[in-house]
Amino acid sequence: MTLLVGFLATGIASLLALIVSWFDATSPLIERITDTWSRAWLGAAGVDLSVVGGENVDPGRSYVVVANHESNLDIMACLVALPLPIRFLAKKELFRIPLLAAAMRGIGIVEVNRQARIAVHEQINVQARDLVAKGRSLIVYPEGTRSRTGELGPFKKGAFTIAVSTGIPILPVAIRGTHAAWRPHTLDVKGGEVVVTIMPAIETAHLGMEATGELRDWVREQIRRRVEVGQS
Repeated sequence: MTLLVGFLATGIASLLALIVSWFDATSPLIERITDTWSRAWLGAAGVDLSVVGGENVDPGRSYVVVANHESNLDIMACLVALPLPIRFLAKKELFRIPLLAAAMRGIGIVEVNRQARIAVHEQINVQARDLVAKGRSLIVYPEGTRSRTGELGPFKKGAFTIAVSTGIPILPVAIRGTHAAWRPHTLDVKGGEVVVTIMPAIETAHLGMEATGELRDWVREQIRRRVEVGQS
């Protein structure tokens, strides 16, 4: 039932987002569509979502949101929890699905070709600046893939390089519970409690590129404490 509702919601949301983006790619209706789509998935999955630290978000600012990656439900949980117009990185394979691909391009989802390496980083930096110019935020999962065990994996530097090179503040977010709700590589959706913890933003405008490694490690530790230990 979860997948049936989710895929139906995805089809409807893709069509609506495509139509709206034809007329105005920055329309606030797009955020309503993605919010409704996310809630449809979470509701069908039986997720009870709680948000901690909502006061740490300024809806008038753009951020590079950095979060751990436990499940397919992570993006839906973040879209509902964060009062921001968020766009995310999507692997190029998703852009082979006709209606979905057109909708994602229309609303500004960033296509990523992992084989492109240096070229893809330059492309993402350009698109990140474009997102900020339009008042949007970018969410990045620096583990690069969903955790198979629920344990936090190593972070790559990409998200932090984007933030420092563009001067966009980092907004660390810890997601707890989505791994149990829907484990990777299975169709068995169990639902349950999911907690999204939003931490204070970290300004990057004053930082140089040499700081990205230390910044990455510090942010990972803050997220790890809240994911693995459950501290808030």
